[in-house]
Amino acid sequence: METKKVGFIGLGNMGFPMANNLLRAGYTVYGVDVNKENEKRFAEIGGIVGFTTATLANEVTIIFTSLPTPKVVEDVYLGIEGLVENGKSNLTIIDLSTISPELNKKVAKAALEKGIQYLGSPVSGSVSGAEAATLSVMVGGDKKTYSFALPYLKTIGKNIFHVGEDHGLGTIVKLINNLMAGIHTQAVAEALSIADAAGLDHDTVYRIVNVSTGQSGIFTRNYKNFIAQDEYYEGAFTTALLLKDLKLANYVSNSFEGKLPLGEGLVNYLESNIEDYADKDISSAYLMLTEEKVKLGE
Repeated sequence: METKKVGFIGLGNMGFPMANNLLRAGYTVYGVDVNKENEKRFAEIGGIVGFTTATLANEVTIIFTSLPTPKVVEDVYLGIEGLVENGKSNLTIIDLSTISPELNKKVAKAALEKGIQYLGSPVSGSVSGAEAATLSVMVGGDKKTYSFALPYLKTIGKNIFHVGEDHGLGTIVKLINNLMAGIHTQAVAEALSIADAAGLDHDTVYRIVNVSTGQSGIFTRNYKNFIAQDEYYEGAFTTALLLKDLKLANYVSNSFEGKLPLGEGLVNYLESNIEDYADKDISSAYLMLTEEKVKLGE
């Protein structure tokens, strides 16, 4: 395959393996991260580093970003040193982060005014999915731009969906997914807390529920990979990130004059209890609930 230049901004837990998969597919990948240790690691596996957001925009014609918060996304795209300000009309920029639909549209409007193509393309599948290139990618934006980007997207994901021309639609689907993941995560925590109170073996409960109507992918993920191992630090999807996405889901619902009774209740619960669990995997909802009972002497 002819080698092509690709930029990748954000070499964290999710971004690093996605950028690595682009390298493995034969692309020349230019990596940028505020953490220079991440850039050093990326250079060791064949990536090219030493660029800034501003200079990268003139080095390549397609750039992916995988960033932690909406504020960082806005700065990277719309700041003075950002991609839109410094990019040329032949540039395509693709955000893989989870931000608000409004920010997707804001970035798209600014980009298109300069002739730059933009896709809002959040991903789902956590670090293991990023490493295995099995992520789901939900793309909002121009169909022609999507078709151009598809070969690149196929190197980082297995399930690629063009949701529609609206640049924020992919994000809305991602927020729907994470709303359900958050509610299922809390359901797992509460179910296992009942098992504890009754003296039931967790494995027994899991084996039965897993072949019954209460089964969910989140139960398998949270229980088998984290709760059963009594290990809550290795997941890329932290409780803090979940809370951010739940707030965004509630915001989107409210913008459509909808209401999310469980979603709103879960946001309130997490905000009141997240202090010791913000940097742990979402499966730590089980600890959040059971450790609180211990504190209360129940």
